[in-house]
Amino acid sequence: MSLDDHTLRAYVAARSLAVRTWDRVVKDEQGEGVISAAIAVLVMAFLGAAMWVAFQVIFNNASDRVAENVDKIGS
Repeated sequence: MSLDDHTLRAYVAARSLAVRTWDRVVKDEQGEGVISAAIAVLVMAFLGAAMWVAFQVIFNNASDRVAENVDKIGS
């Protein structure tokens, strides 16, 4: 075997290894986008629920204060 044959065999072996490794990496990450989207949706849902609770507390507190002030004005 000549040097060209060894070089060709080494190139083919390295290229085959790279392709198999790349295929394995790509297949391992197939569901990552769906999982990330689901996590983002859950985070947004929890933030929305927290904002709704905070809004209700602030609104009820403001409503009570307005009612108290209106009662003071009427007295």
